[in-house]
Amino acid sequence: MQAAGPRGGSRGGTEPGLKRALGLTDVTLYFVTATSSLQWVATAAAAGPSALTVWLIGALTMFVPLSVCTVWLASRHPDQGGLYVWTGLAFGPFAAFLTGWSYWTSNLPYFAGMLYFAAGSALWVTGGGAHPLDASPAWFISFAVGTLAFVTVLNVRGLGVGKWLSNAGAWARFLATLLLVVLGAIAWWRFGPATPITPAALRPGLGLNDLIFWGAIAFAFAGPESASLMGGEIKNPRRTVPQALALAAPLILLIYVTGTLAVLVSIPYQQTSALYGVMQAIDHVGDRLGLGWVTPLAASFTVVTCLGSASAWLGSVARIPFVAGIDNFLPTSFGRLHPRYGSPANALTTQTAIAMALAVMGQAGTSVKGAYEVLVNLMVITQMLPFLILFASAIQLARGAPAAYDLKIPGGRATVVATALVGLFTTLGAIVLSLVPRADEPNKLLAVGKVVGMTALLLAGGVALYLNGSRRRARLALLSVPSPGS
Repeated sequence: MQAAGPRGGSRGGTEPGLKRALGLTDVTLYFVTATSSLQWVATAAAAGPSALTVWLIGALTMFVPLSVCTVWLASRHPDQGGLYVWTGLAFGPFAAFLTGWSYWTSNLPYFAGMLYFAAGSALWVTGGGAHPLDASPAWFISFAVGTLAFVTVLNVRGLGVGKWLSNAGAWARFLATLLLVVLGAIAWWRFGPATPITPAALRPGLGLNDLIFWGAIAFAFAGPESASLMGGEIKNPRRTVPQALALAAPLILLIYVTGTLAVLVSIPYQQTSALYGVMQAIDHVGDRLGLGWVTPLAASFTVVTCLGSASAWLGSVARIPFVAGIDNFLPTSFGRLHPRYGSPANALTTQTAIAMALAVMGQAGTSVKGAYEVLVNLMVITQMLPFLILFASAIQLARGAPAAYDLKIPGGRATVVATALVGLFTTLGAIVLSLVPRADEPNKLLAVGKVVGMTALLLAGGVALYLNGSRRRARLALLSVPSPGS
């Protein structure tokens, strides 16, 4: 095995035993599944018509910078581990481990939230907007835990199997968005827009709540960096990742903008649920048109999109503890591949066990559920911290000598640095805005203190793991024990 990225070199493309199972179509569909979400469409529509403008601003200040930096870094260093490797090359192993740790832990509560949404959407298949199970913790827990087990089994069997659920999620998202847009167009034509779309309404506000929403939209564009975590399992990643993102990017923006517009013209934005707004819009227009069958159809599409997202993210982020295990910063068992399927089975199953525990916490008693909500709020910050380091890494690595295989970006390295600076400031702004407590929060200082304190504790945990891993690496070096895959 060649020198690992965080130790200062390049892995040379792939680890022994990994199978390159993802082609251009797979990675394109992965980007659609991982980066777009109908939940964000509902959240944006609930904010009103100005969200359409905010989508475009967010695309220019976050999506474009993140995409440009990702494809440039992926073309130069297409190694397994993606941002873990890039930050290691730019700033050393400590930065690499903390970046990977923050990125990985921030995604763990995501699975519970996504699968709660899927469980709620599944109830629309038979019960419309109200269902006896809507208030049943047992339903949400069993759905989330059962789905996590199913998705994990698929991914343990390798990306050659797991990719099909992710791909199906992308196609279901296209179909759900198409259904939403067609119904919205019919509603506008037949009944007029439920929410007036005027130049004044499209102008974003600058109030505190508006700015908090601006910060939240930055999170909707996370995902372009995630495919490179599986760089060693992508066919010709230097070409495939940039091409796939170029194909997926307009589709992602189209889903967000047209989906939000369709919800706005279907129902008044003041009546839109920030969680189930898409289903509300489809159900409402379907009832007005006498098309009751569209609601269960849309709900079925939505459930499949959620399962696809869960599979995509579960598979990709598990590559972080896998490469950390290879580098011996985590126990070496994390760096071992399944003997038959060539997947990081130990990393996947450990990750799933933690995600299942969080899913149970999210539907438990008040005190435990409150702790879960604090944990979710904490992840808002920890999810953005890796982007700070990613953008800084792009700036740092752009200073080196050019390589023949660097992606040819218009403007060259100046464009990489300029977009990285835009992304850096956008991420900083989003982090600051995420700290602002809600207007109805009774103890605003305590709310901020909880998030800041928990973030510090989480990072301290990462530092402790890194120090322990460094001692393990030193012992193994003295014993001349090769790391997994050597």
